[in-house]
Amino acid sequence: MKRERSRKLYQQACEVIPGGVSSPVRAFKGVGGDPLFLQRAEGPFVHDADHNRYIDYVGSWGPLILGHAPESVIAAIEKTARDGTSFGAATHKEVSLAQKVTECVPSVEKVRFVNSGTEATMSALRLARGFTGRDRLIKFSGCYHGHADAFLSDAGSGVATLGIPGSAGVPAGAAQDTITLPYNDLESVEATLQTIGDTVAAIIIEPVACNMGMVLPQEGFLPGLRKLCDQHGALLIFDEVITGFRLGLGGAQCHFDIKPDLTTFGKIIGGGLPVGAYGGRADIMDTIAPTGPVYQAGTLSGNPLAMAAGLATLEELSAPDFYPSLEKKASSFAAGINEALEARNDPAYLNRIGSIFYLWFKPGQTTPPMNYEDIKTANSERFATYFSSLLNQGVWIAPSAFEVGFVSSAHTQSLLDATVTAIGKALDAAAGV
Repeated sequence: MKRERSRKLYQQACEVIPGGVSSPVRAFKGVGGDPLFLQRAEGPFVHDADHNRYIDYVGSWGPLILGHAPESVIAAIEKTARDGTSFGAATHKEVSLAQKVTECVPSVEKVRFVNSGTEATMSALRLARGFTGRDRLIKFSGCYHGHADAFLSDAGSGVATLGIPGSAGVPAGAAQDTITLPYNDLESVEATLQTIGDTVAAIIIEPVACNMGMVLPQEGFLPGLRKLCDQHGALLIFDEVITGFRLGLGGAQCHFDIKPDLTTFGKIIGGGLPVGAYGGRADIMDTIAPTGPVYQAGTLSGNPLAMAAGLATLEELSAPDFYPSLEKKASSFAAGINEALEARNDPAYLNRIGSIFYLWFKPGQTTPPMNYEDIKTANSERFATYFSSLLNQGVWIAPSAFEVGFVSSAHTQSLLDATVTAIGKALDAAAGV
């Protein structure tokens, strides 16, 4: 495939944008070569600036569970835009979306809208500190909760892709109250809380870790965190920016039957437009201004376009057959990939939950990764070759060995089957690396 236009745009971008991109992982540093510049998309496809078409499994990094430009969402955005794009005031659409969220997610009694997942997590942390009167936070190695200072230690995702442990520019004091522990290690959490439990405001976790590749919670890990938080008076925060509305209308917390105190959302909740949200118990949420002393604000929070897109998306997801149909597609897709892996003596391990999937390039591995240290033992060079082969075959996956892929309702069985064939060829290409 020729990508001359993308190459020229990247050269131009590097002159006026740091690294030529507005988010680091887009720069292809983890896979080599020049990044794609995408121009348009529809359904399961994206098109680059050179008019090449790709089957898309990035889905804008998770929001596009319905595929690109679904008619109902586009119609809602267009209709709303005719009445104005931003007011900086309350609108009925944010009330409607808030009502929908509280109906779908039992732990969320009240919700506040913001503009990104990062805003949601940083606001939830401030709220937890304000509510408990404590400062310390427990997070887990490899979990990414946005780029706020307190969260960037051992944070997976783009930080891992670039091979850096955290970020320059974060004052030591900003992260001194952040305690980072291994994912799936309940004993380390218990030991930490026994020592300093009365100073910990919250434990924040991706209930399914999707920013260090994918790591599923071991049986008993999430219930154990819930119990420990109750024992020590800390709040349990589920970061469902990725898993929210992806694993069902109730997200991962309903899938695993765990009730957090606070939940953060992003991606799907905005139907592809910039949005975030955090919500939880009413007594905690009422600590936010103007009803309480914890301040958080945003000019574009509750933006009517994002509210309309999110509401239209959640209405589609509420159809009784939506998630069973998506699960059927994802299950069939995973079965095909596993057959391809088995035929090649398992050069990688497939991890999947619902419509989220991840290939861990650990040859001969028969058990799933348990934490970030496991994930980092993968063969990143082999992944880079695999990625390039798929791209040249017209399949678009995330340009990082630390990111997951997504199946959408727009993917047809024939496209999934074609992708399995392409994956087989890509695995062959990567075999010698």
